[in-house]
Amino acid sequence: MTAAVKSTGVFWAVVRRDIKLAWSQGGTGTMALSFFLIAVSLFPFGVGPEPQMLARIAAGVIWVVALLACLLSLDRLFQADFEDGSLDDLALSPIGMMGIAAAKTLAHWISTVLPLVVMAPLLAMLMQLPNEGYLLLVISLLIGTPALSLFGAIGAALTVSVRRGGVLMSLLVLPLYIPTLIFGVGAVDAVILSADPTPHLALLGAVTLVGIVVSPFATAAALRLSLE
Repeated sequence: MTAAVKSTGVFWAVVRRDIKLAWSQGGTGTMALSFFLIAVSLFPFGVGPEPQMLARIAAGVIWVVALLACLLSLDRLFQADFEDGSLDDLALSPIGMMGIAAAKTLAHWISTVLPLVVMAPLLAMLMQLPNEGYLLLVISLLIGTPALSLFGAIGAALTVSVRRGGVLMSLLVLPLYIPTLIFGVGAVDAVILSADPTPHLALLGAVTLVGIVVSPFATAAALRLSLE
């Protein structure tokens, strides 16, 4: 078996293991999806059932709650492996710490964030989102939400050794989420207002690309620092 094949096998083994753990009893996937469904469902009760009011805030509400649901699940991204010592063993695997960081971040997006994207059209219906906004809502979430996992992984790695570091992680990560939120909501609003959403989607894609380039290096460096 060549080193490349062995490394690929380890990478996907970590991805499969984390996806399975996320959907086990009490896993972060079920918790984040439950929070997403319940939190968005509360808005029609809070702001009133008027369709025009709900339609005006629908895209923003879905994006903000998806962001918070993602944030809610990040504190366990590396915590369990750090506490039981398996993170040290994973660091010695053929793919190294950067590969482990990339694999766990990919597993987080697939297991925790992708289900939110799948459920978003259903909640958009509840929020009276205009018909022309549905497709752009899903597209913007597919393009933008990987950045939430990528930048969130950096914050989770920086605070993995900090006791009760959830609040600190939120303070570190939330400012990094602002561009994704602005361009994601802007793309949906643009198509609803019959404007061109392409610039918003392009900028949203650029933010995600920056995350793909920066996050594995920064997350691996933060994890090494925490293990010292």
